[in-house]
Amino acid sequence: MIVEIQNIMSKVKANNPGEPEFYQAVQEVVESITPFIEKNPKYKTHKVLERMIEPERVIMFRVPWLSDKGEVQINRGYRVEMNSAIGPYKGGLRFHPSVNLGILKFLAFEQVLKNSLTTLPMGGAKGGSDFDPKGKSDNEVMKFCQSFMNELFRYIGPDTDVPAGDIGVGGREIGFLYGQYKKLRNEFTGVLTGKGLSWGGSLIRPEATGYGCVYFVQEMLKTRKESLEDKVCCISGSGNVAQYTVEKLLQLGAKCISISDSDGFVHDPYGINHHKLEYLKELKNVRRGRIKEYAQEFHCKFYEHKKPWDIKCDIVFPSATQNEINENDAKKLIKNGCIAVGEGANMPTTAEGVKVFQDAKILYAPGKASNAGGVATSGLEMTQNSMRLSWSREKVEKNLHEIMIAIHEQCVKHGGNKKYVDYVKGANIAGFVKVADAMIEQGLV
Repeated sequence: MIVEIQNIMSKVKANNPGEPEFYQAVQEVVESITPFIEKNPKYKTHKVLERMIEPERVIMFRVPWLSDKGEVQINRGYRVEMNSAIGPYKGGLRFHPSVNLGILKFLAFEQVLKNSLTTLPMGGAKGGSDFDPKGKSDNEVMKFCQSFMNELFRYIGPDTDVPAGDIGVGGREIGFLYGQYKKLRNEFTGVLTGKGLSWGGSLIRPEATGYGCVYFVQEMLKTRKESLEDKVCCISGSGNVAQYTVEKLLQLGAKCISISDSDGFVHDPYGINHHKLEYLKELKNVRRGRIKEYAQEFHCKFYEHKKPWDIKCDIVFPSATQNEINENDAKKLIKNGCIAVGEGANMPTTAEGVKVFQDAKILYAPGKASNAGGVATSGLEMTQNSMRLSWSREKVEKNLHEIMIAIHEQCVKHGGNKKYVDYVKGANIAGFVKVADAMIEQGLV
């Protein structure tokens, strides 16, 4: 079995040079699934895992645009269409200087399993650009989005590939992208999710990833007869995921004491209340300011270029970016009494950090399970678009809550025993089986 894993990883590294994030994502899945495949040889015969690792299609293109100073700028655009066995490709677009092909392949690979877990008919994809919207005017962002869509529109559609937002792509960017798609195709369809409410968007979509992550942690805590009431929580990030994680935790009686951005983190020992949360939303979503302004406004400590994992807390919600919790961070969290981790970001914990959490037998929710609420609600938006309907807030949130409960149940089914639930194993196997069976039934395509 060890030899089998080594052989697969050797091929992955040879075929995908210089893509460490992709190796990390694949290694975790391969290690979880290989024992299951050994017991179910049909997956080995059809080499399903090896086929899943290879993208069905990779699109890469240049994105030229004009700055407000009249200077030509050039960025690189991507779309990795990983797997469409159970539905049209579905996954976000990320605009950030760190974006490269390896990161998008890791995200697309994770997206395949995540989308499978939601129980909705969605394949997996991811895309984006090394464009940085930070510091750009609305006009510059619009020019970039229009140029980006001038190429991407050829490869997407409501029954082919339905992108959404991710880091650097919020409501403003989705609006500009959709407007250009509509102009190029001369049709009004549900080709993007995260749209404005007045033109096909869904209620709860901005809140969905954060709310869903909290719901998943709530289910984990129930397995140990615990609740979120009065739990002290540390959150990283300050975008949509972090904001609505804080909001749902407040509703359920928890106390949130940290938020962060790329400049550093704020420690608010008195807790982020509803008034402070509204300030945070206005700061980040409207003024597009920096998190240190929160510290100045509410007279709390700002730690420059640091992460909040030294703070004593009960539960952490890493909601910023990949690999933000390393082995030493994980050890500090365990030492300070952390009992649960709910990943709001994609792969925010390194492999070594995950091992620390699992060895300590704390409740650890991998992002492909705990942050699946975002893409699940994107799937609900696709359904509403297809039906030309708009559901109530209550209906969408009820569906979201039920989906997160179902994802938790799948993880327990495939990763549980009497002593400890391995949520990584459970999520990987549960996500794999649905896609793998579909691939076998559809033949070598």
